This record gives sequence, C-alpha cells and structure tokens, in this order.
Amino acid sequence: MEAKIEESKQKIDQLIQELEKAVIGKRSTIQLMIVALLAGGHVLFEDIPGVGKTLLVKALAKAVQGTFSRVQCTPDLLPSDILGFSVYNSQTKEFEFRPGPIFTTILLADEINRTTPRTQSALLEAMAENHATIDNNTYPLDNHFFVLATQNPIEYEGTYPLPEAQLDRFLFRLQIGYPSFDDELLLLLDKFEKVLDNLKVVLNSHEIEEIKTSVANVFVRPEVASYALQLVSATRTHSAIQLGISPRGSLAFIQAAKAYALIHGRNYVTPKDLQDLVPFVFSHRLIFYDRSLKED
Repeated sequence: MEAKIEESKQKIDQLIQELEKAVIGKRSTIQLMIVALLAGGHVLFEDIPGVGKTLLVKALAKAVQGTFSRVQCTPDLLPSDILGFSVYNSQTKEFEFRPGPIFTTILLADEINRTTPRTQSALLEAMAENHATIDNNTYPLDNHFFVLATQNPIEYEGTYPLPEAQLDRFLFRLQIGYPSFDDELLLLLDKFEKVLDNLKVVLNSHEIEEIKTSVANVFVRPEVASYALQLVSATRTHSAIQLGISPRGSLAFIQAAKAYALIHGRNYVTPKDLQDLVPFVFSHRLIFYDRSLKED
C-alpha cells in the first residue's frame, strides 16, 4: 500500500512540475486543481480575466492526455450548444446525434454566470450525473470528465448568479490571482507562446484511474471524520450563517481530504488536511444573512 501511495505521489509531483512550466508561481492552485480531479469533483474559478486560467486548463488536458473543449457562456447560449443535438439524415432517414463540447475530458466553461439558468442547469446536471440526456437518450461522458468554470468576481449587469444548489456541485472555489512581481518579470522576459507545444504527457487515463483507486483507499479515522463533521456542523448553527454545509458538501469535504492526503504522500487524512481545505470547500457553499460577510 505504501509503495502504491509513493508511486502515485511521484506521478502527481511530475504532473505539478509539468503544469508549472505553463503557469509559474501558482503551485498551491495547481495542487488543489489536481486534488479536485482525483476526488472526482469540479472547480469554480472566481477570478479576473487574463491571469492564466485557460492556459492552465489547456496544459492540464495535454499533461493527462485528455481532450479539451471550451465554451464561452453568453446569454444566448442554449443547452444544445453544450450538450449537442440530433439532426435528420435524409439519406439514412434516421436522426443522428451530433455531440456538443461537453463530450470531452476537460471542459472550460468561461463566464458561467453570463448564461441563463436553463443552460447552467443543463451543464451542472451533466456534471452531477456524468452523463447527458438529449432527446430522451442518455449518453455517457468521459470517465474523468472534469469541469473548470469561471466567473468574474465583480457582478455586472446581465449576469445570472449561480444558485446555492448549483454552487454545491463544485468541489472547490479557487483563485489564481495576479503573479508576483518576480514571476511576472519572468513572463515578460521569456517566450511562453509555445509553452503548450513543449509540455509532455505525464499521466494517461489508466494511470489516473489507478490513482483515483488509491484515493478511495486513503484511510479516515473515526476521530478525524468526527472533527470534519464538527467543522461542518458549526456552519449549520452559527448565528450569522443562513445556510450551512449540506450533507453532500460534507461528503465532498472528506473526498477532497483523501485526495489531498494522497498528493502529500500519505494513506491517511489528518486534521491539518481538513483545516487546509476549509476555505476552498466551504466558501462558496455558505450563505450569510449579511451577504457582505461572504467576502470576509
């Protein structure tokens, strides 16, 4: 078991190093993104434009030998633009399914809060069920289907904020943020235009599946699970919080902690793992009576 954990950690370290060639100085964000992938979750990036989200997602797709699709969410985007649609073939006299961009390994949904609730719901239901239903037919998605959605932290007119139930579908809410002065100076002095062409494949689908199996075998002691539940329960009884962490959120919390432990080379979860993950698992799930507290 320990040998398997060490082997998995080495592969994950190689993946992190490869992704750092594309986006420098953001190791913690890269680690958490990989945790979400291995935990079977999805990520909501709440960040400003131009900080490298698309580059990071494309780099991940290449490094794990996966396919990549990008959807630019707009008010006129329809569910069929994401899921796909059926067209009539006059030669065969049958309907043929044309798959949409959701049939990929890694999907970047840019500015998800700019599209309508109906289209948001179609995407988020597929995320939850790992299949898409079109014209009463069900189509499975990629085994490692992974959504990274973005939304601007500043609320503009014409946006449709994700409702609480939909936010709960995302394992983490993350930010990349501006690079440090030194890191941005490196960007200015170096040529990063063809960085994706130089990235290597680090993991394939089979290896990801093996690592996910190792994540499932990470041990959570009863006292650690109890501590996790105490943290969750505190959000349900706090006087300032209108809506705390749901049972689905608590399950996601534990699953994330198991993946987080694995990338640190352990086959068991510690209380420190839980503490490290609280800001990223809890922040988008908590609804405060005073909404201004959410930013604090």
